[in-house]
This record gives sequence, C-alpha cells and structure tokens, in this order.
Amino acid sequence: MAMAAPPFLATALVLAAAILAFCSGNATAQTPVFACDASNATLASYGFCNRKASASARAKDLTSRLTLAEKVGFLVDKQAALPRLGIPEYEWWSEALHGVSYVGPGTRFSPLVPGATSFPQPILTAASFNASLFRAIGEVVSNEARAMHNVGLAGLTFWSPNINIFRDPRWGRGQETPGEDPLLASRYAVGYVTGLQDAGAGNATDGALKVAACCKHYTAYDVDNWKGVERYTFDAKVSQQDLDDTFQPPFKSCVVDGNVASVMCSYNKVNGKPTCADKDLLSGVIRGDWKLNGYISSDCDSVDVLYNKQHYTKTPEEAAAITIKSGLDLNCGTFLAQHTVAAVQAGLVSEEDVDRAITNNFIMLVRLGFFDGDPRKLAFGGLGPSDVCTSSNQELARETARQGIVLLKNSGALPLTAKSIKSMAVIGPNANASFTMIGNYEGTPCKYTTPLQGLGANVATVYQPGCSNVGCSGNSLQLSTAVAAAASADVTVLVVGADQSIERESLDRTSLLLPGQQTQLISAVANASSGPVILVVMSGGPFDISFAKASDKISAILWVGYPGEAGGAALADIVFGHYNPSGRLPVTWYPASYADTVKMTDMRMRPDTSTGYPGRTYRFYTGETVFAFGDGLSYTTMSHSLVSAPPSEVPVRLAEDHPCRAEECASVEAAGDHCEGLAYDVHLRVENAGAVAGAHSVLLFSSPPSVHGAPAKHLLGFEKVSLAPGEAGTVAFRVDVCRDLSVVDELGQRKVALGGHTLHVGDLKHTMNVRI
Repeated sequence: MAMAAPPFLATALVLAAAILAFCSGNATAQTPVFACDASNATLASYGFCNRKASASARAKDLTSRLTLAEKVGFLVDKQAALPRLGIPEYEWWSEALHGVSYVGPGTRFSPLVPGATSFPQPILTAASFNASLFRAIGEVVSNEARAMHNVGLAGLTFWSPNINIFRDPRWGRGQETPGEDPLLASRYAVGYVTGLQDAGAGNATDGALKVAACCKHYTAYDVDNWKGVERYTFDAKVSQQDLDDTFQPPFKSCVVDGNVASVMCSYNKVNGKPTCADKDLLSGVIRGDWKLNGYISSDCDSVDVLYNKQHYTKTPEEAAAITIKSGLDLNCGTFLAQHTVAAVQAGLVSEEDVDRAITNNFIMLVRLGFFDGDPRKLAFGGLGPSDVCTSSNQELARETARQGIVLLKNSGALPLTAKSIKSMAVIGPNANASFTMIGNYEGTPCKYTTPLQGLGANVATVYQPGCSNVGCSGNSLQLSTAVAAAASADVTVLVVGADQSIERESLDRTSLLLPGQQTQLISAVANASSGPVILVVMSGGPFDISFAKASDKISAILWVGYPGEAGGAALADIVFGHYNPSGRLPVTWYPASYADTVKMTDMRMRPDTSTGYPGRTYRFYTGETVFAFGDGLSYTTMSHSLVSAPPSEVPVRLAEDHPCRAEECASVEAAGDHCEGLAYDVHLRVENAGAVAGAHSVLLFSSPPSVHGAPAKHLLGFEKVSLAPGEAGTVAFRVDVCRDLSVVDELGQRKVALGGHTLHVGDLKHTMNVRI
C-alpha cells in the first residue's frame, strides 16, 4: 500500500500508533461517522439524504451541489468534512486482509475494542482448499468491522483482499495472497469478498453492502524490492497470453462473480504504462468488459509515483488528468486534491470527468448506508464491542489454521501420544513466536497462543530459541544449549522459518535457503536428538529444505504459514492428533538453484527450451521441485474411484460455414453456439480407508493437448469432504468444456484445444477426446 518507511521504523510506527490509540481512551469512540443526521431538519430536504431514491440519483444530487474546489476533496482517501451539507470527514483507507487491521488510518483500536480476531495469513487459509471457509472468514471479519464502525473505530471501505498471483517464490508479499493458481485465487477472492460484502437478503435493496471490499493490486504486480528493482518503477513486460491466462482471471472473477465494490490499480507499469493511467485496463476492461459496479482506487501515492518516480507525465496536472480520464475514481494520497483543479482549468480534464469519478464514490457510500443517518439505527446497528473477539470467532481462527497446516513428511512419528512423552524440547527462533504468527497487514489480536504455549498445554516442555532471531546470523546462533535440550528430551519440535524481517512488503528475498544458520541449527539438533524430530516451517514463501526432506534424522515436516493468533494451538492439535491434517500446498517449493538462475523480473510464465528458462508455477514449470503444488499428507488414507464421467468422445458441433470444417485446426473458439450442451458431471467416490477420521481436499486437474503453449496441467475445481474411518462420500464437479477445458492462445483469446484432455484426481485419470 503506502510508500514504505525503512522496514523496522515502519513496524515501530505502526506499533506505536496502536499503543497510543489503546492508551488514549478516545472519548469520541462511541460516536460513529455518518451523514444525513435525522435530527437535522435541513438535511432531510436534500436529495442525497432521501433513502427512497436510488443510489445513483442520490449520488448525482450530491455532486450537483458541489463547487469544483469541493469536488476534488472527494477524489482522495481522506475525505474532508463539508459542514454546509452535514457531511463529516471520512477516511476510505481501512484494511482487513485477515482480520480488522490497524494499518489503514480509517481503523483503530481502543480500550472499548482492544483487539479483533486475527486469522491466518491468506496463503495458509488458501491451503485449506475450502471455499466455504473463505466466505465464513469474510463474514466474521465484516461483523467485527461493522461492530467497530458502530462505535466510531472503523470505516466501511476495506482495501482487501490481495489476489495477485504468487508468481515467484521470492516475493515478499506472497504471504498475503491465495497462492500461485488462478482458479484457487479466483475462488478465494469470490468467497472472501462475498463474506465481507453480503448484506443479507433483507438488506439487499439497491446494492446495499455490509462493508465494501477491494481486490488488489491490479495487475501483474508481484515485484516489491528485489536486488534494487522497486515496485515504484518496475515495468512488468507481460505477453497478452500470460496476462489473460494468469494475472487477470482472479480480478475478473472478483468483479464478475464476487461483485466486488472496488478494484485497486497498482504501482508498477505493465508494458510501459502505469496501471493507474491505463485507460484500456481501467475503463476498458474493469468497467467495460467486466462491468464493475463500484469504484476504482489507486494504491497509496501511486498517482504521485507515476509523476515523480516514473516521470510518465511532464506536469502534475497531466498526471491528474490522465488518471481520472483513464477511469480512476479515488486517489489514496493527496495528489488529485492538489492538482485536479489546475488540470481542469488548463483544459486537460473536464469537470464532467471529475463528476463521474466522485459520483462513483458517492454511490458506494450510499450503498454502505453512510448517507442514511445513524448506523446504530440501521441494519447491523445492533453489532458492537461484544461481537468482536467472540469465542466462536476465535475458534474459527484456530480451525482455519488447522485446516491450512500442511503435513509434508511423516515417517510415522506423527501424531504424537502425549501420555508417552515425559519431556519435549521446543527449539527454534519461531518456537515461541507471537507477533510473527499474524504476518503483515495485521491488527491487534484477541490473544496469542504461541507454538511453545500450544505444545506445552499437552506435555512438559524445555524451550531453547537456538537463534536469538530469525535471521540467525553471526553470534545469534545458540547451538550448545539447543543441542543439549534435544539430547535429553523424548521428542524435539523445531520451529524455524521467516518473519517480516525476511519477507514483507517492500522486501523480496534473494535466496530460497532458510535464513542465516538455521540449516546448521536444524542439522545439529536433529543429529543430537534422542527421539523423533518434528520440523515446523513458519513462513509465507517456500524454502528449499531438501536436506530435511531426505534426512532420516527428521521424522516429520509441517508448514504452518503465518497461522494467526491461534497458530500454536492449531499446531498442537495436529502434532498430538486432535486434528488430522488436510492442508495442501498452494505454491510450488523450488530448489535453491531456481533463485540463482531465474530473474525475479522475468515475467514469462511459459518455459523457453531454447534458453533453458524453466517457466513458473506448477502449470508451466519444467524443473525439479522440493515439494509440488497440492502436496499434503494425512494421518489416514483416502482413495478415489470414478462413479460417473464425461464421455470419452466429445464432438463439437460447428456451424456449416465454420472454417475448421474445411481445414485442420488445433483449436476452436471457446464461445459461440457450438459450446451449447458441452457441460458434463464428474462424480467421484472418496473413501477413508484408514483408521483415523479426517478431512480431504479433492483437487480436479486437467491436462490439455499441447497447443498454444498450454499448461502441463491446470486446476479445474476443488471440494473438501470430511469422512469417518471406513466412510465413503461422493464429490461432484461440473465440467464445462468451453469454460473449464479452454486455454488462452498467443493473442489472449480463449480456445478449446482439439484432442485428448485428461482429467485427473491423484492417480485416477479419465481422458476426453474433443473433436469436430
């Protein structure tokens, strides 16, 4: 979001602000922010206060009452008060990436609401492959947001989620995303956004919203600061094929299927144009093709960035004009408030363009009830501090972490039996992590349960950090005490990985190895241990831990992402068998050599055999992996069998004059009359053949014919099923040939490849031959 201060200063400032807000007591915290106070008879006569009128009519009425100087104040996130019309100051920038956050200035905590439920970072939530969970989290977050709004502690516009594709394993912000797969990111976006926004059937008039979500950062944004290449000046060179096949689908789904309230354009350029000044991307695609019913915001100070850092325009007035005319409605920052009047006076942009932008913003506030008077007397008015950090909300945070945690290796050591363990050594720089568990874009959590606390609630523990910090460099390595603890314990749990000093906004990694001397710590402790060693990796991005995967001294490996406020409790639930792990990796774990040979700034998704470029993500990558997308073990065995499937031969009935009737074609268009009747059901029987109850994520992939640089395989759908020992269930998928089996060609057009398409779930396969 905002242009970053130096890393640790930025963190310190955020914490200081949170502490100050907590300690101040804030006497005005009981008063929410709203316009059209019903007690003021003058305001009742204004059209924008007429609740019977449409949102569009009300917004246009307000716009018509403003001078140009007043209008430009509504182009920026810190909306100034307009006392003559009874409109208070409003701050658009609030965040809710994985819970209500204090990062945006629109939200704060106080003694009245000292914290909010802090869910795992989205990368771990995505690992659950549970779409209903994505929505459930959104519903809880919006309840807590509305509760805080009703006591004047939060806004109504939340700039979340981050649905960029986790294209490169070194990206510092990958932790904020749902991973590397476009379908998974799309399903996450729709679920979370719907959970945040849905006002319920009784409140759905004229597009009413509970809170307004925002899908960001549009588009092809996934370089922050790598070897001196910064997001503020990076020009992402992206083919039309990769843009439409990889980067755009989550945003399209967010707008078309999720009906999101806002899309945020990013700092970077795409093929030479700043995204916030690209009319084709904003007005053309978001509003034109996808029919956005909402507003378009800039990332914070990105309009200033395109002028002062990218030097895209010669004057600030030109920068203001080109962004507004391209389709930008709201500038996070002050740039448009400062320069738009002069741009209008210079004839660079019309006042009508300004009207269009602020009217879009006003419509959003109308849909949120901002112009309906005191929110405590409206829908959701009954929500308050007692609805934040409820026991059920906190339990959902724990359940989310349980469902996301991925078991990557197990030689039989897990689950542990607490009664047989007299002493457990808990070692590692993240073994007693608290703040680290909630990642970035965080809020003050309800409480913390660290790994040490979670494990210690089950057995007696001995704790040694092993390193004084996650960087684990130089004299911070404390090997002798860690080795001694492992040697005398019945079992050892090593908790290593990363934190925001290693990966974060404005900091990408340059290596895929564990930080500093963590590998040395792990090996020494494993060799000295007198019992099983469980390795736990806490991180957003993947690491090359091939040595641990191959080591006979390491009995099990778990990846826990950044697991949120209840991360330690969830980890213990899995380690001691109270919960059967069912998470699956949402990203590829590459060998360390990948970072040595592939530039992070190379945006190509597809491999290039002529240069040895291996491609990116499980869909295109041709090299060896440490762990693959979708990997994840269980304490039981799940089997799949095919109950019903599409026919083996699928004829596409083209029109008589279609050119592919006269000449040989590799593919046909994925739209048109010939797509009718080409949808089929796939029914799978899933059986728990083991002795332990558990959940299981069924991932359905397709491998298309090798045309148009098609992916080796791509995810068509996923469903989660819970089964008792010996129990069987049926999972159903609907496969539409033109929608689901199509690929994107070199020109960015969707095509159905002719030939064999293989559907597969695990080792189970079924081939459909699509022909004319």
